[in-house]
Amino acid sequence: MKKIVVSMIVLSSLLFAQRERHLTNIKQITSGGSNAEAYFSGDGKQLIFQATVEPYKCDQIFTMNIDGTNKKLVSTGEGRTTCAYFFPDGKKILYASTHDDDDECPPEPDRSKGYVWGVFNAYDIYIANADGSKPKALAASDGYDAEATISPDGKQIVFTSSRDGDLELYVMNSDGSNVRRLTHDKGYDGGAFFSPDGKSIV
Repeated sequence: MKKIVVSMIVLSSLLFAQRERHLTNIKQITSGGSNAEAYFSGDGKQLIFQATVEPYKCDQIFTMNIDGTNKKLVSTGEGRTTCAYFFPDGKKILYASTHDDDDECPPEPDRSKGYVWGVFNAYDIYIANADGSKPKALAASDGYDAEATISPDGKQIVFTSSRDGDLELYVMNSDGSNVRRLTHDKGYDGGAFFSPDGKSIV
């Protein structure tokens, strides 16, 4: 019976592989820990992503070449981080972190009823050099500030914030000035990206 079940699983996998038209030449480039939310640099040569790997107890931001080599920590190594992104010219990076609130990881959210994303009010948005040096807060309200992405021309940043009491989308200049709220309906609004021409968001 076990042989039949195994054979069915193998056959099912082969049939799925034959039907898959979009993913080919798949290659694993990370191992160990938890690795997520990877985004390409503007020139397509690097990735920026968050990972929980030793000796860190919660997510930190790393960069690496697209083949998985030259992995480097670019966040401070303190607090919890998320949602990193390269500026188009590759000279700066953007990410959210709780490190100014506390060096330790914030407590995990209650996941007893399923997965829950930790909407920590201590998250603020930081800009830093591509090597992680000179981090500077761009969006630091009393609420959650995270999920930032950058317009194709590098002039604007769209992000999620709870600064007005609900999770809404905001846009600001890349230096943190001229913050404007974009959404006004109750409920979560987040995870936004600019269109290639920079005129719309999704």
